[in-house]
Amino acid sequence: DLIRFSVGIEHESDIIADLEQALEKV
Repeated sequence: DLIRFSVGIEHESDIIADLEQALEKV
């Protein structure tokens, strides 16, 4: 579970970065 949690955090930062880029395009 800890491994999945840490991986989820990494994916979260990636998703946030993608959202920020998408907002910048608008």
